[in-house]
Amino acid sequence: MRILPAWLREFVNVAAADRQLAEDLTSAGIAVESVQEENGAVIFEMDLTTNRVDAMNHYGVAREASAIYNVDLKKVEPKLPQPNSTGNFPIVIEDAQGCARYTARIVRNVKVGPSPQPIAKRLEMLGSRPINNAADATNYALNELGHPTHVFDLDLLEGGTIVVRRAREGELLKTLDGVDRKLTTDDLVIADGKKPVALAGVMGGFDSMITEQTKNVLIESAWFDPATVRSMAKRHLMHTDASHRFERGADWGITPLACDRVAELILASAGGELHGEQIDAVARKPERPPIALCRSEVRRNLGVDIDGDEIERILRRLGFGVTRTAAGDFSALVPTWRLDVEREIDLLEELARIYGYNKFPNTLPAFVGAVVALPDEPKNARVRETMLALGYNESISITFISGPEAKAFGGGEPRAIANPLSDEAGYLRTSLIPGLLNMVGYNVNRGNSNVRLFEAGEVFEKLGDRHDERRHLGFVATGDAIAKSVHSLAQPYTFFHMKGDVEELLAAFEHQKLHFDDQTPPYFHPGRSARAAMDGETLACFGQLHPDLSAARKLRQEVYVAELMLDRLYRHPLREPRYRRISKFPAVERDFSFIFDEATTFERIRSAVEELGLAELQQFVPAEIFRGEKVGPGKYSVLLHAEFQSKERTLRDDEVAQWSEKIVAKLQSLGGVLRAQ
Repeated sequence: MRILPAWLREFVNVAAADRQLAEDLTSAGIAVESVQEENGAVIFEMDLTTNRVDAMNHYGVAREASAIYNVDLKKVEPKLPQPNSTGNFPIVIEDAQGCARYTARIVRNVKVGPSPQPIAKRLEMLGSRPINNAADATNYALNELGHPTHVFDLDLLEGGTIVVRRAREGELLKTLDGVDRKLTTDDLVIADGKKPVALAGVMGGFDSMITEQTKNVLIESAWFDPATVRSMAKRHLMHTDASHRFERGADWGITPLACDRVAELILASAGGELHGEQIDAVARKPERPPIALCRSEVRRNLGVDIDGDEIERILRRLGFGVTRTAAGDFSALVPTWRLDVEREIDLLEELARIYGYNKFPNTLPAFVGAVVALPDEPKNARVRETMLALGYNESISITFISGPEAKAFGGGEPRAIANPLSDEAGYLRTSLIPGLLNMVGYNVNRGNSNVRLFEAGEVFEKLGDRHDERRHLGFVATGDAIAKSVHSLAQPYTFFHMKGDVEELLAAFEHQKLHFDDQTPPYFHPGRSARAAMDGETLACFGQLHPDLSAARKLRQEVYVAELMLDRLYRHPLREPRYRRISKFPAVERDFSFIFDEATTFERIRSAVEELGLAELQQFVPAEIFRGEKVGPGKYSVLLHAEFQSKERTLRDDEVAQWSEKIVAKLQSLGGVLRAQ
């Protein structure tokens, strides 16, 4: 948002130049992102945190300057004439939770037209388009005091009353943007005697807006519940200056002042007369107990002793009511505009930022005890080091995904978020793969076609009224496995590269047997994916992303993904280096050429041979695979290489021949046809 330092100086007499003022405000946590000059006027571009809604206006920033420079803050005291008549306009608050206070004034016989040049110019410098003197009065007061207000055409309100209530199912309201909105019972509306005329805290209604024909106006200044306004704004896909403030917690106590300030501006620019006294309907008063502030806590948390008078000065300048106790401590009454201050530590933060962070000495925090490493830290470090060594870059994605992604990539029921940021982030992630795919798409769409990323983090699954949280590792690769060079052509990343990476990771952990099969989730390519099971327990699924999902994400190149269940993997200890004596006796090699049906995987072949229990069989691997017309449809030829070796003696030919016969017989039992030996 924008702040005009010249406007600030109308409330506080600061001797510092504009740029120095910007630096001092930034040091106190009211960040000025840039200082620029437009048409001879200096403008501060502010970057305020969402909890500081009280500083999203000129008077709020002036209050901060008052505390920083220890100068008086001028009060805003609207000068209004005496009403020319008496009368009562009933305000009924049916929903006290949604609307705690509703203040109103009536001004009659106004002349709607353009705003005076000073007001219009200031609004333009702040980025607002002048509309007319009545509407501009509310925008001007919003930027000045920070509280949203609204002006109705009084003659278009039916029934002679204002009712703050929940909408009735199926009611319609045409808002100022010209959109007809269908309301539900969750919507809080401002209604006249017959119909809704505004969406409370979000936007006014089209049918009661100010026009050049308007003669009499009703000024509204209310306080609406932040959660109620936020849910309405999100439900109707609306974000306005008013909802931005109300969602973050507006000032309950400023509604009469803001109402009078708008009335003062309208009377000055549009003429007219006040009709009756101010109407102030209070449904409930938010009670906030005072906060105790101990001097000992100031010293313990800030590391310095701040003088008691200085503590009192800072808090009073910021609007806190301060009383001292007999023990020399303080009791602070929080002002209505500081909903972010709830505890003693919040008061300490206020002291620290106004006192000046640069005044605190540089000290190291006290430490008692010793560093305690988490139980899985060595395993986390080994996994991370391995991924980096394999050429992957570490990444971090948000833990929220969309409903379709949660169901597509998760095995169980996803956990919905009660108050999601958007429809694309409505569930806790059930897998790391969606976040990694989003990052791949971001890179590929910007010309980076060679991507390797990994992420270790938690995934979530709903289990009744609670959720299960598990740690996974996900990684993704696309593009070239080996870049083109003067020595060789580029080699694209394939399923076998990913399988090798998975094997490298799992090899770091103790296990008896590592098994691979094709039992993978449907989001993988059915012919280019695999499941890894260690000692009978599923640990990973990996392979090429299904082409349909790639097309849906507009990924025009093959993408390979993997997800490992670290919580299961970490049940296995890390493999410790062990010395194993190399046999001094020669090895004997044998090759077997078989034809198998396509349904017979090498995993079945290897498992069958392992069942023979041949202690001297040191290696059994596929050497070549061939498919073609000579083999026949639905079949493949494989050359299997076996290596026999003993640590105790030289093997005899008859022994090796006997073992080879057992292997051949076992493979034939799987339906294999021996071609040659």
